Amino acid sequence: MYISLFLQKKEIMFTGIIETLAILKDIEAEGSNLHFTFESSLAPELKIDQSLAHNGICLTVTHIDTTQNTYRVTAIDETLQKTNAKHWQQGDCVNLERSMLLNTRLDGHLVQGHVDQTATCQQVIEEQGSWRYFFEYDTTKQRHVTVAKGSVCVNGVSLTVVDSAEGTFSVAIIPYTFEHTNFQYLQKGSIVNIEFDIIGKYVQRLLLPIHK
Repeated sequence: MYISLFLQKKEIMFTGIIETLAILKDIEAEGSNLHFTFESSLAPELKIDQSLAHNGICLTVTHIDTTQNTYRVTAIDETLQKTNAKHWQQGDCVNLERSMLLNTRLDGHLVQGHVDQTATCQQVIEEQGSWRYFFEYDTTKQRHVTVAKGSVCVNGVSLTVVDSAEGTFSVAIIPYTFEHTNFQYLQKGSIVNIEFDIIGKYVQRLLLPIHK
């Protein structure tokens, strides 16, 4: 039902299962926009106007150079204000995912690629083969919340919430996720993109009054 609803709205959807990492090679400013050029093994398979999630941000491919395995996307000012894209620097690695296909399993959860806000990593604890990451976000920006054992998307990665409190939550990262995403580079003070569970947001919208 939910997938059918999103298709009717012509929404691009993701699963939060990262395919690979992309390396930021160049940043070019144009007005209030920023053009990002990334190097990735996926570049030869991409098409102009294709949607890709970069750290959970849905961005559109505008140029491809298969000889260099690079492609370019553009972030407008609204995207820069709501996400950690404004902090990206040359050499940074971002998590990359192409939009989902209807003939594949939904291994993560429904992700729109519409980042709600950023969160700050407060602590990283190694737990005998896994890692626990603790994040804090600003509750004055939105009314969205996390739920223990619910889903949350952090830098484009579909994760299960371990502990949840007002403005804070933690997630557990297994070795495979640690090695194949940029979680391996996160530390205390790192700023990440978060997208709250879309189904939870719809339920919250139905239950809470709308403030104009």
